[in-house]
Amino acid sequence: MSSTHNALRSILQNPNTVVPTWHTKQLHAQIVKTKPTTLAWIFLIKCYASHGLLRHSLATLNHMRASGISPDRHLFPSLLKASTLSKHFPLAHSLHASAIRLGFHLDLYTANALINMYSKFPPNPNNRNNSNNNNKSTAKIDSVRKVFDTMPVRDVVSWNTVIAGNAQNGMYQESLDMVREMGKENLRPDSFTLSSVLPIFAEHVDVVRGKEIHGYAIRHGFDNDVFIGSSLIDMYAKCTQVELSVRAFYLLPVRDAISWNSIIAGCVQNGRFDQGLGFFRRMLEEHVKPMQVSFSSVIPACAHLTALNLGKQLHGYIVRFGFDDNKFIASALVDMYAKCGNIKMARCIFDRIEMRERDMVSWTAIIMGCAMHGHALDAVSLFEEMLVDRVKPCYVTFMAVLTACSHAGLVDEGWKYFNSMQWDFGIAPGLEHHAAVADLLGRAGRLEEAYDFISNMGVQPTGSVWSTLLAACRAHKNVELAEKVVDKILLVDPGNMGAYVIMSNIYSAAQRWRDAAKFRVHMRKKGLKKIPACSWIEVGNKVYTFLAGDESHPRYDKINEALNILLEQMEKEGYVPDTNEVLHDVDEDHKRDLLRTHSERLAIAFGIISTTAGTTIRVIKNIRVCVDCHTAIKFMAKIVGREIIVRDNSRFHHFKNGSCSCGDYW
Repeated sequence: MSSTHNALRSILQNPNTVVPTWHTKQLHAQIVKTKPTTLAWIFLIKCYASHGLLRHSLATLNHMRASGISPDRHLFPSLLKASTLSKHFPLAHSLHASAIRLGFHLDLYTANALINMYSKFPPNPNNRNNSNNNNKSTAKIDSVRKVFDTMPVRDVVSWNTVIAGNAQNGMYQESLDMVREMGKENLRPDSFTLSSVLPIFAEHVDVVRGKEIHGYAIRHGFDNDVFIGSSLIDMYAKCTQVELSVRAFYLLPVRDAISWNSIIAGCVQNGRFDQGLGFFRRMLEEHVKPMQVSFSSVIPACAHLTALNLGKQLHGYIVRFGFDDNKFIASALVDMYAKCGNIKMARCIFDRIEMRERDMVSWTAIIMGCAMHGHALDAVSLFEEMLVDRVKPCYVTFMAVLTACSHAGLVDEGWKYFNSMQWDFGIAPGLEHHAAVADLLGRAGRLEEAYDFISNMGVQPTGSVWSTLLAACRAHKNVELAEKVVDKILLVDPGNMGAYVIMSNIYSAAQRWRDAAKFRVHMRKKGLKKIPACSWIEVGNKVYTFLAGDESHPRYDKINEALNILLEQMEKEGYVPDTNEVLHDVDEDHKRDLLRTHSERLAIAFGIISTTAGTTIRVIKNIRVCVDCHTAIKFMAKIVGREIIVRDNSRFHHFKNGSCSCGDYW
């Protein structure tokens, strides 16, 4: 007997037989030649539907009805499921009408399929009057509930579909109320129910109620379920209980890609970047293939740690796995490369993103990247291009473009964008935007204007907003205004250590040593300690840390020798140390020695002697680069013929051929 005949006999004997796609048309021809039973017709229709051949399913249904056989209740669930998967709402709606006419809409499985269908579709996509997203969601849930309420019998699947639909549409209280109603119907919530409601407690950061669900899962043996486990990991992480996330992860007997991704994302989102990267490495070691979302979760860790080499390795994985065309991963890579100092690569990846795929996240990432690297005109141009593409900027996008204006002294442009936030886009400026404008005015030397702007903000300015002006007072050596500003800061934030440090430095720069000492005494009395200047450099996948005057490095003798040789060549080129930058009351020779061993210079010298000629040197510093070091590094870059990139606490400086990308405006 032929394989077709065997398959046909199997179908008639067992309706659950799975048939390959290529067999379906042969079976159709064979069935039609015989006198097909209702069961044979139904199986053939379901077979087409299961393979996504919805048009063939409907044609066969019409053929069946034309032969005088009416559909039965077993047919509609598969057709509804197929129309749902095909996103063919008009067809699904007409199937619902047919089910009502034939009286099958009250069947449990048909009703469950209808609930699932309505939970995934808008009620009427052709109704233009129903354009509001909230209205659509509400109408969709109303349709789901209407079907649910007319069901004479409901099972766990019925309840779970409605509960999950409510949760996915933000109707959290309704979802929780239905869990209670479900219990009153003597139906016990299962793992799907619990994994539907746990995200609600994650959203509301309600760890107490989340723990109650966890306890219920343990009591009823659901805690080993991988979906429950992943939901628990995510819930605890969003409630900032990372240790509980890790514990829930380790208690899972089997871990899939979703659970691995949950723990990686949970660690990274809570600032545990090294731990998140550690879990990612272990996932690869256990031969679990990363999902696309795994990379978009872990790449920000490299960005925050400025681990460029590791970020490049991840980029290599992404290309090998074929995920490089994912817009979310691409946006994360743009952000990572920009924050790790490689703005050229960031721009290259952004330019590869198709125009229609560029969303607000990717635009914001490249605009902020350009702003941080001193490419202010590029940042402004990109912002305008984004508006032309009708991508609406968000709160963070305006922070990016205002930062760009601030770092380039584009005062008029900055005012324009600040005003357009509310006028054109309805975004109320926050404290960060006010601080950016104050910084813009301060850097431009318009200190009194900045003072008036902060004083008339309309909301109580924080110490951080005033601190931007205090830093500007230091740069422009305006001691009198600095004294007024520091009083404002300490009034709203008495423990602001930065204010004490900056004001002490302002007095020292003005050689008012007694006033500087007075501020340092106040700091000690309050138990405040100055954060030491520190610089980092990555060489050979290892990060090295240097403090000012640090002699603890095992290669310090070679570093010191390199600094002496560089200093000798720099002085021949015309370098003269600016000892005004030394804020200690010591003699000139001691001041020069203190400048020579600033942390970024130690890191740069180590980078030079530890890498091959021509290699770009990348250094990170935790505070602002001083004027003398900024001048010295321009000489260093020219002498060694390398690009030296230094990221301080506000921006990147690209030193090359004796100049800096900031144009000495920072």
